[in-house]
Amino acid sequence: MLPDKAIVVNTAWGILIDEDALVQALRSGRIFAAGLDVFRTEPGGNPALAALPNVFLLPHIGSATEETRDAMGFRALDNLDAFFAGREPSDRVA
Repeated sequence: MLPDKAIVVNTAWGILIDEDALVQALRSGRIFAAGLDVFRTEPGGNPALAALPNVFLLPHIGSATEETRDAMGFRALDNLDAFFAGREPSDRVA
């Protein structure tokens, strides 16, 4: 649905992008370039994407700000506090 020569940027979630289709579109020139911070397979990403000269890959650092990392740490502490107080943690995984 993108216009010809679009630039794809994904810092949200790896599963949002069909990486095989993106590789084909990048090779054909339909998509001009891609900047990706998240991948379907992490760590490592897709080797076919890494081989393309019009792809910029980052190692999942989109959240690497001091404020975000502080918030993540405090959220983990809040979950621990809730657990040890007998309450349901807000971010329960299992």
